[in-house]
Amino acid sequence: MKLTIGFSPCPNDTFIFDALIHHKIDTEGMDFEVFYDDVETLNQKAFSGELDITKLSYHAFAYAADKYVLLDAGSALGFGVGPMLICKGDADGLKARLGAGDTSLKIAMPGKYTTANFLLSLAYPDAINKQELVFSDIENAVLDGRVDVGLIIHENRFTYQDKGLHKILDLGDYWEKRTGCAIPLGGIVANRNLPLDVQHKINRVIKRSVEFAFANPKSGLEYIRSHAQEMSEEVMYKHIDLYVNKFSIDLGEEGKKAVKLLFDTALEKEIIPKVSEGLFLNP
Repeated sequence: MKLTIGFSPCPNDTFIFDALIHHKIDTEGMDFEVFYDDVETLNQKAFSGELDITKLSYHAFAYAADKYVLLDAGSALGFGVGPMLICKGDADGLKARLGAGDTSLKIAMPGKYTTANFLLSLAYPDAINKQELVFSDIENAVLDGRVDVGLIIHENRFTYQDKGLHKILDLGDYWEKRTGCAIPLGGIVANRNLPLDVQHKINRVIKRSVEFAFANPKSGLEYIRSHAQEMSEEVMYKHIDLYVNKFSIDLGEEGKKAVKLLFDTALEKEIIPKVSEGLFLNP
């Protein structure tokens, strides 16, 4: 059986899927055609049900839950891993203006349906002057003065200070202090059109792939490096350490609680529509 799968070229995803893609584990007769895209492109593909399996933002999942079911394996949740608001100039002054509801500030974000934008809407509901950019272009947009504030994700957490940029607010920290839960960033979903036994098979194989990666962390080094954005090995593995953890093996009750809370909070604030389907893979 050949299945289509979409995930980002970021080190956390290539680390997770290396063993699955390259058959270093038992894939139970499944082969995979891979589509590498940034997270907002993957979100858009999910809305149209394009792929059999895909990574997506948890925010976007609310708009694709009619087409996809969340797997227990492969997710990115954690503490200290959230998106960050950054700027070139006076961070305290900009934070005060955001808090006062200044709608004139131009903000670059990595996509309307990213969890990063959900958290921004939660922290600063009046921050509406937003411009969508590919996540890797946001730092330069701030540096060039095209925008006042940048909403960064992924490995840019490790690079913004080297470019002379400053933190306004860590939105992951904001969520953690507000809820006490890990922040759900991205999940792996399977198309609901697939038979339930195939959905479970996919979940097992992804879990096996993550476990292999943890047991053999350098096995996929060349594969990870070939898709990373000119990152040093140290930065690649910092990125992996940040986003790949116990929740990537299995959401468990703690992870599911965090996901439910994210959805309940977003629904209460009218950031997402009501989801009528069950979110999680049935036993």
